[in-house]
Amino acid sequence: MEEVIKVKVIRPFVLDIEFSDGKRREVDVEDELWGEVFEPLKDPEFFSQAAVDGGTVAWPNGADFAPEFLYHDAKSAAKA
Repeated sequence: MEEVIKVKVIRPFVLDIEFSDGKRREVDVEDELWGEVFEPLKDPEFFSQAAVDGGTVAWPNGADFAPEFLYHDAKSAAKA
């Protein structure tokens, strides 16, 4: 399983992610921000606190996405 090694917030809800195999993806997670743990991520300022933790992208409140979701299944971001 590939792990996240770098993440950068491009704009609200869009991440530029680099994986351990060298692949990079721009991922739009806006449609995934439902449920109690993800509610704070709807605030762009809080969303901007994304960081690599445990091989995936995580936020200070404990919200994270499975790395395999980010690698295979997450919606690619449209280029702005």
